[in-house]
Amino acid sequence: MTSWQLVRLIAGTFILLSLAFGVPGSPVFLSIWWLAFTAFVGANLLQSALTRWCLMESILRKLGVRAGA
Repeated sequence: MTSWQLVRLIAGTFILLSLAFGVPGSPVFLSIWWLAFTAFVGANLLQSALTRWCLMESILRKLGVRAGA
């Protein structure tokens, strides 16, 4: 997988997990504050779309993941 594919995989996983942990009707509900993490991931996705820079992608590239085409 390339770095941009992993960024989307990680972001999607974080969003789904934080929704599962933050929605009161969920069987794995922990706290409503998990929804703040959902907002944080969404804000980072928005920021990366506007600035064309993503911290997660930079971290993955430093870990040796190849860049996308």
